[in-house]
Amino acid sequence: MERLDDPGQSDDGLMAAVAAGSRPAFAVLVQRHGPAAWRLAVRLVGDAGDAEDLVQEGFARLWGQAARWQAGQAGVAAFLTRVITNLAIDRSRRKRPQPMADLPDDPDPAPLADAVLANADVARAVQACVAALPERQRAAIVLTYWEGMTGPMAAQTMNLSAKAFESLLIRARGALKGVMAAAGLTAADLPGEGP
Repeated sequence: MERLDDPGQSDDGLMAAVAAGSRPAFAVLVQRHGPAAWRLAVRLVGDAGDAEDLVQEGFARLWGQAARWQAGQAGVAAFLTRVITNLAIDRSRRKRPQPMADLPDDPDPAPLADAVLANADVARAVQACVAALPERQRAAIVLTYWEGMTGPMAAQTMNLSAKAFESLLIRARGALKGVMAAAGLTAADLPGEGP
């Protein structure tokens, strides 16, 4: 029998153990997928507290799915990404998020170089621009550019056809370009390969 903490233990094997009631197997899944799930949630909702709630709900749904889990399908990461993305979209429909520019910043006691400060300001401005997009457009941008998903993967996560997702992403790119231009930003201010 494989040890639960063995990095080679498959997610499907762990889900089979969870279906049998194994809390240690579930803890391994949380440890394995929790950080990525939290990063996704925080990018989608822009608030650490709300992100924590989404991740907790996502893992609660994963636990509830254990008895019906079918090995060899999309996997735990894809399941969590889909659930958290849908929860974030639902939450934003119920409650409009505060613009990130209104959130208080905790001062950093360490002295920072001017370049580091300027980069942090640009990153916050870009995040505020992304947060200003409608929820589905924001999800398309985050999944594609920050989470590195391919178009088909992001389309499946959002439960859209590839064509519908492509259309949504084109609209999202255009909207983001307009919001960034109004904020005095350009595509060069985006991290990595921006839209």
